[in-house]
Parts: sequence; C-alpha cells; structure tokens
Amino acid sequence: RRVIAPHVFRTPLRHYPALSDLVGAEVWVKHENFQVLGAFKVRGGINLVARLAEDEIARGVVTASSGNHGQSIAFAARTFGAAATVVVPEGANPGKVRAIEYLGGKVVFHGSVYEDSRELAHRLQDDEGYRYVDAANEPLLIAGVGTYSVEILEDLGDIDTILVPLGAGSGASGACIAASAMS
Repeated sequence: RRVIAPHVFRTPLRHYPALSDLVGAEVWVKHENFQVLGAFKVRGGINLVARLAEDEIARGVVTASSGNHGQSIAFAARTFGAAATVVVPEGANPGKVRAIEYLGGKVVFHGSVYEDSRELAHRLQDDEGYRYVDAANEPLLIAGVGTYSVEILEDLGDIDTILVPLGAGSGASGACIAASAMS
C-alpha cells in the first residue's frame, strides 16, 4: 500500500439496501470504478512497475491485454519513465485502445483472441528485450491488486464473502491472499 498510495486512492465502499434485499444478504459494493483509470488493475500495475530494476525500466515493458490491464501497465510505465508496448487482439475495444495510447502506450494489434496477442508479446520480449508483464502471474501485480480487498476487510471487519471480477485472475488471487493474511 505504501508503494501505490501516491498514485491511487482508497475507493468508497457503499451499502445498498435494495440490492441486499434482492440478494438476501448484506451487500456492499467497493467502487473501484472511481479509481484512477476506473478499474482496480491500476493498483497492480503501479506496484509492479514501481519495483522494476533500472535496467528493466530502461528496456521497457510489454504485455498483452484486451483493455484494463493494458491501461494499467501504460499508466504505470509512464509514471515511472518506462516505455510500454501493449499487444491487443484485432477486435479490442476502441475506447480502451485509445486510452492505452493516451496513457503513452504503444499499441500493437495482433490476432483475433487474447492468446494470440500474448504469444506476440512473448516474442517481443525475446526479440526486443522488453520486460514481459503477465496479466496475472506476477506476484507484485497481485499484491498491488490485493490492496482493494485489504481495504474491504479493514472497512467491514468480519465478512463472509468477497465477490470479485474474474478475467486473468489477479483480482481473485489478491482477494484470496488478503483474506487469508487478515483472518
């Protein structure tokens, strides 16, 4: 949290009585949509890129993404002075692509699905010497993302369940680690 604190903020956690009645449980929503870039992913990108070695910053980073992860890495790379290349599938959301470019990321379109983009990102790592950033298999990224779950647990105390979005798995991994560490 100390590493990411200057770059992100604690997002609100709000109770919704109508949703609670509908679900039959007390429901609270962590509003990561109010976070910098509108998603929790920025927490992980900042934590990872902030801790890269000088030679990794100098070489730049490469990743594959269809949206939020790519924005996170582009934002973090710009924040810490690294170049970022984000490989996206041909049909990637145009708004997300523009956001990556606006944040300073170089966008490369490749393939029809994420897996194709990931394969090219690995080739660019090998050919260009970039530091590859996986969307989920990165302990520092997961630790950064996990801070939103820490905030939930601090704000609410003893809870039964945290529901998290599931894509590559960094949010779910971070939630599990935070819940285990704080129990």
